[in-house]
Amino acid sequence: MSKRDYYEVLGVERQATDQQIKSAYRRLALKFHPDRNPGDARAEEAFKEAAEAYAVLADAQKRGLYDRFGHAGVNAGGAGGAGFDPTIFADFSDIFSGLGDMFGFGGGRRRRGGPQRGSDLRYDLEISFDESAEGTETSIVVPREETCETCTGTGAAPGSTVETCAQCQGSGQMRFQQGFLTVARPCSNCRGTGKTIAKPCTTCRGAGRISRERKLTVKIPAGIATGQQMRLTGEGEHGTAGGPLGDLYVVVHVQEHPFFQREDDDLYCELPIHFPTLALGGSVKVPTLKNREELHIPSGTQPGTRFRLRGKGMPNVSGRGQGDLHVIARVAVPKKLSKEQKHLLEELARTMPVQAEDGSGSEEKPFFERMKDMFT
Repeated sequence: MSKRDYYEVLGVERQATDQQIKSAYRRLALKFHPDRNPGDARAEEAFKEAAEAYAVLADAQKRGLYDRFGHAGVNAGGAGGAGFDPTIFADFSDIFSGLGDMFGFGGGRRRRGGPQRGSDLRYDLEISFDESAEGTETSIVVPREETCETCTGTGAAPGSTVETCAQCQGSGQMRFQQGFLTVARPCSNCRGTGKTIAKPCTTCRGAGRISRERKLTVKIPAGIATGQQMRLTGEGEHGTAGGPLGDLYVVVHVQEHPFFQREDDDLYCELPIHFPTLALGGSVKVPTLKNREELHIPSGTQPGTRFRLRGKGMPNVSGRGQGDLHVIARVAVPKKLSKEQKHLLEELARTMPVQAEDGSGSEEKPFFERMKDMFT
């Protein structure tokens, strides 16, 4: 049976780059690997075919010969009469980086029984708006895995020892042939740790760690916002086999304020102001984070006008100054009026300009002025 074109096998164009060839082979290797398709002869053949194609196209010299002479060029050039050399896998470890020992290329990895860093933990903390503005100090309780004090993390009962696994000789892996490949799997006797415990610790039941709750005091800096986090080094879970501790990340969630809205370090608020004050001008009191500030309202101020009070916003969480407070003027319409107030408003309405049809509020011009505008 004639061999298929190597480019066709990998599903790439003849102008494909080295990275495209590598990615195509990696995809096929994962799909047809015998360990994922036990007993499937077609999958094994497809895997061998892809490996053979990659062995040629990944080598610049062999690829050049193949492009000029086809299969005859590479078969005669040392790829072997069968066209497949199992030793090509010796240089393929970069293809499967990050995939563990699935293909038996992980001999240099730290085995599971070695020291491992403890897991990082996350704690979601809700605080009030005022606490975020002023800063606060609070206590939290964090459940985590800690080293067992009875066995000091070994998992063995006091007076007993941890022994090297007799089945895997301490490697934590068992290697065996599957077709033309050497496959590595975690040792079933020691569960990949490389060690066995004849007499487990009664406190942790051989795990070497126990679950505990740790109470911590957390200082919240002024100006912190929702989504920001604080890293507490070494307050995560304990490592195994003497490994370092993980970290604790406290993620802050700030409650909404009924009056202020925050954007970065600036605050925004809408302030209802009576119509006479907007029309005639005057002073109003504006609530801020700490007290009330007096704000001057010029005469003729329109609804929606924005005033800025510098330095009256939120403090910067890094200590670099303070934001501003933006006050948006709104008209305060009373729900109830006294007879006198109603009479005065009616009198005011009679003296106001007639609103034009376009809503501009300008007074309608006299007839002769409108006629003049038509002829000028």
